[in-house]
Amino acid sequence: MSYRVFVDGNAGTTGLQIGERLARRSDVEVLTIENELRKDIDERRRLINLSDVVFLCLPDDAARESASLVTNPDTIVIDASTAHRTLPDWTYGLPELSPDQRSRIGQSCRIAVPGCHATGFVLLVRPLVDAGLIGPDYPVTCHSVTGYSGGGHKLIDAYKAGSGAGTGMEAGRHYALGLQHKHLPEMRLHGGLSRTPLFTPIIGNFERGMAVAIPLHLDTLAKKANLEALQQVYAERYGHSRFVRPMPLGEASLPEAGYFDPTACNGTNRAEIFVFGNDAQALLICRLDNLGKGASGAALQCMNIALGLDEGLGL
Repeated sequence: MSYRVFVDGNAGTTGLQIGERLARRSDVEVLTIENELRKDIDERRRLINLSDVVFLCLPDDAARESASLVTNPDTIVIDASTAHRTLPDWTYGLPELSPDQRSRIGQSCRIAVPGCHATGFVLLVRPLVDAGLIGPDYPVTCHSVTGYSGGGHKLIDAYKAGSGAGTGMEAGRHYALGLQHKHLPEMRLHGGLSRTPLFTPIIGNFERGMAVAIPLHLDTLAKKANLEALQQVYAERYGHSRFVRPMPLGEASLPEAGYFDPTACNGTNRAEIFVFGNDAQALLICRLDNLGKGASGAALQCMNIALGLDEGLGL
């Protein structure tokens, strides 16, 4: 069976990645829009409602507009923007969120793909909340180092052109310094938290890949736990997961040089969970490709589930 798929916003980073993956599949017919009609609302409405699956790879307002054009009750909408990630009538597109999330995605026609930072954060935090190790009001702190590809074409072009030389772009840079990053609402909601986490993202001088890190004082947890107990929580939650992998405890996961590489999952739909630390403190890290499990790969994983296909098809 062939499925008709339309990527609304196929010129952006995520849209291009989705298009490249779809082009390698024989079970998909990709509907295309003429370049001069990309902003024509009637043509977009026609293609959207002809499709079995529509990917929205657009700014938030444009994604809301496109979602409003859907009149075909069988069209599955998968939105990669921030617009719908916390709305109750949309399903959060993280199959590993909870034991029943995969079936919810499979029954949904409105799926919101998580943000890249939020993916790593929720994969780390939600199991600890569900296990009662941290309460909903726990003051979670998170820092996340990501490749510049998450910043869109303008930032990508600046890095590739070398225009940042001498202005700090050759070094890691903190951003969202007002502590109001757009991923925070979904991090709080889907992380199971009542208190907004303190989140400091950092952009690095590498194209793709990311490491989302959360430090913990073990004596502040709601239940007594050591590093082995934290590792066990992740092993029980993700031990049978196809794409989320708990890694060996502590420095057994590091290369001989001892430095953590945020790019090691690039080109995959894999997320890796690490527990480092000592008897008093823990450092939890989730590593993923911000354009893979953090964007296009996650979107296609959701499509496969929603269509009842093998979850890893094309991934």
